[in-house]
Amino acid sequence: MSGTPNVTRATSDGAAWLASAGAYPRHASAPAVLPCGTIFDVVSAPAVFGRRMLDRLWDGGPGSGPVAMSRGRMLLFCAPGTAHRLPSLLAWEEWGSHRTAAVPPLLCHGTGDAVTVPAPDGDTTADLRWLVAPDSRHPWLPGPEVVLWAAVRAARAAVRISIFPPPDQDAKVYDVSRRR
Repeated sequence: MSGTPNVTRATSDGAAWLASAGAYPRHASAPAVLPCGTIFDVVSAPAVFGRRMLDRLWDGGPGSGPVAMSRGRMLLFCAPGTAHRLPSLLAWEEWGSHRTAAVPPLLCHGTGDAVTVPAPDGDTTADLRWLVAPDSRHPWLPGPEVVLWAAVRAARAAVRISIFPPPDQDAKVYDVSRRR
């Protein structure tokens, strides 16, 4: 991830943005459970696949908003409404079908859900830390199309997805390159 910022602590503006998601003020040195759906949605992916998505976002795309790691999953903070729209976009791409069985599921957290976020001051635990901490009061958050773009490209890099059936292993192959 050559272009990814190395930000493990939220700035004061980023901490204010996080605090605006919750109903009650909290201490900046402790993780918090914040509601999704108004300020942000979260797309959760297994760590390795999430890292591939993040690579696609930073190396060939627009970058990302805040990103955290929690219990072996990458939490990608997205625009509100992403959790509602992304599943239908993934279904359109046949995500999870027999052709893409090796692609991991993405969990979408939106209105009515809550996520645990790391402490803004960068205090980390083995299970909870910022990879890209919030740095402004209005961070750019990818929408469902951008997340879909990153997920599809990460999946294509991880597994070879083909629309053609596998070749018959017992078929005879003839070299026709020397045919006149």
